Amino acid sequence: METDRQVRNLIEDIRSGVFKPVYLLMGEEPYYPELVCQAIIDNCLQDWEKDFNETICYGADVDADTVITAARRFPMMADRQLVVVKEAQAMKTLEDLALYCQKPLDSTVLVLLMHGARADKRKALYKEVLKQGVVVDSLPLKDYEAERWVSSYYGDRGLNIDPEAVRLLVEAAGTDLGKIAVETEKMLKNLPEGVRDITPEDIEKNVGISRQFSVFELTKALSYKDAPRAAKVARYLGEAPKFFLPMTVSALFLHFQRILKYNALVQAGQGGDSAMKAKVLGVNPYFYKEYDAAVRNYPLQKAMRVISLLNEYDFKGKGGEAGEADPGELLVELTTKILNI
Repeated sequence: METDRQVRNLIEDIRSGVFKPVYLLMGEEPYYPELVCQAIIDNCLQDWEKDFNETICYGADVDADTVITAARRFPMMADRQLVVVKEAQAMKTLEDLALYCQKPLDSTVLVLLMHGARADKRKALYKEVLKQGVVVDSLPLKDYEAERWVSSYYGDRGLNIDPEAVRLLVEAAGTDLGKIAVETEKMLKNLPEGVRDITPEDIEKNVGISRQFSVFELTKALSYKDAPRAAKVARYLGEAPKFFLPMTVSALFLHFQRILKYNALVQAGQGGDSAMKAKVLGVNPYFYKEYDAAVRNYPLQKAMRVISLLNEYDFKGKGGEAGEADPGELLVELTTKILNI
């Protein structure tokens, strides 16, 4: 992911004492902007320098004139000063900061942190920061990128995470990178010191999700057309207090979309090519066997019919023509129909 690479390089520079005069940290996914912001706060000043040289405020409480006045001050008994505006999207005069960003002070590090929001790239503020400093624009992680991101995240921490454990964590946290990080920290605190191999049992115990009755267990049962198992898991999921049908349908859609792509691969005579599988499926090789079974059980026409069925139940799950059935009953009904295709 491009943002991930950019942020790694930025944090490396920050920890080495290399700072830009202005940072615009924005995007719908707040994990990376907040990571960079915290790295700057942690490394920009020594603890004894912070009393006179660190200003942290919130966008709802300040205007552009106040921020510019703070940014134009010179540091006291330090090489630089730090001005951080959190929740900067709440500033009514945010765009007026473009004037300061045209000629920022070298001795000031100005950080504009937008939470779940983005500056208008057509306007002056974005353009000036791009010239004089750094912009981090953090886009939401796509569903199909989540498992790869988790594996990479754990690998960077020197941890080996089982592919089944990756799936469980993704099911629990979705594409919320901050939640993945929080759940990881919580789990690591509870594991014996020195543990480097993360198992599905570790995720079950510390994150609070059942491997036996997860959405990925449902997709696996459907892949192998294990009707009793699929029905049991569907009933369990549908009875869960926080069950949300569209989220489950989305996971099923991603799964059958991969099956559809794999069908095309097989028809092109490339079904045995591991490199092509990796590129098309975007899953850990551990799961290739499951997709080999799925493509036999759902050849092209059947896979397309399942995709059509999922679109229908996505509509029903969002309130369209569901009749008297509750969301849990709809999932059981959907599962039965898929198995009978």
